[in-house]
Amino acid sequence: MALSKERKQEVLAQYKDWMSQSEALFLMKYKGASVKDMEDARARVREAGGEFHVVKNRLAKLALQDNEFDIPEGYLEDSTAIGFAFEDVASTAKALSDAAKEVEVFQFKGGYMGSEILGPDQVKALAKLPSLPVLRGQLLGVLQAPASKLVRTVAEPSRGLAAVIKAYSEDAAA
Repeated sequence: MALSKERKQEVLAQYKDWMSQSEALFLMKYKGASVKDMEDARARVREAGGEFHVVKNRLAKLALQDNEFDIPEGYLEDSTAIGFAFEDVASTAKALSDAAKEVEVFQFKGGYMGSEILGPDQVKALAKLPSLPVLRGQLLGVLQAPASKLVRTVAEPSRGLAAVIKAYSEDAAA
């Protein structure tokens, strides 16, 4: 369906807005996916704090160029849908990767993280990373481990002394 010039300007402005707000973009081929498949993918990405939209290649190309992205060959050919990661890049990539595992026609074309161009394999590798809350928990555990070991090490001599005194007092009482 042809879009009017005014509608094209609105869509282009929306694409630019999403791209400027997004931490990463993931381009996917979706040709042959059912409406239900697309809705499921959108729901997964929304849960991860992103958006997933079918785009018009020509308008997406203009939006990418306006946001100063280089466009590798094949990124905007055939059917294209873009996943926009507004909050957690790894979670959004994982949501799209999970959708691609269930629906064969979903295939990563590539993506962008910041101004870096990502190939399909890099996007899949990104999807294997833990989510942001899990990474924060792991980092917190790593930071807390030395402190808790220090506390145990400092407290151990007094704990040992208390055990000796208790044993001596029990021996003297018997």
